[in-house]
Amino acid sequence: MKTTLKLLAVGTSLAFASLPALAQDSFVGLTWGETSNNVDRSSALKGSPETRRLDDTINNSGTWGVRGGMQDDTGRMYVTYEYVSDTYSNRYKMRQQNLLGSYDLFLPVADNTNLFGGVTAGLVKLEQDSPGFHRDSDLGVAGGLQAGVLHRLSPNASLEAGYRYLRTTADANLNARDRSVGGSFDLKSSDQAYLGLNYHF
Repeated sequence: MKTTLKLLAVGTSLAFASLPALAQDSFVGLTWGETSNNVDRSSALKGSPETRRLDDTINNSGTWGVRGGMQDDTGRMYVTYEYVSDTYSNRYKMRQQNLLGSYDLFLPVADNTNLFGGVTAGLVKLEQDSPGFHRDSDLGVAGGLQAGVLHRLSPNASLEAGYRYLRTTADANLNARDRSVGGSFDLKSSDQAYLGLNYHF
């Protein structure tokens, strides 16, 4: 998987290298959506009844983001920062931050409306800050795909709805302060459905 993520990172970097050719329309935007994570627990955590619901800590959790980039009639390039934090049953608390570079191609379907699809690569930071456990965090790489629909509301505003799937390499430890539970978990993948509002200038 790490090789695939590296290829996605290289491909996205090459796309950004051609940024001057795309510099016709700059934009900034806000996004809000719901993120769910696929977590793979170590054998020690799988054997503990206490941690069987660890996967549910970030599940359909509210996520906000900010982005900025450039686009023309054929596609766009942009950088996004996203943040999600949630708890499960006041027992587990996780936080995820993404810093991603993305490239989309457009497919016009109507006046001022495009379907889009593209690739994303970047960094993901995973933090575990559960009560009664030692805090831990990790910085990993991420790569994935996204698709959606983008509608131009006016010369200065556009609205979009999309879905993105990421594979990641971040992991963290979950060690109880009383030593009753100990192990690690990997963030294998993350998916998000979102709405975005962009301002063009």
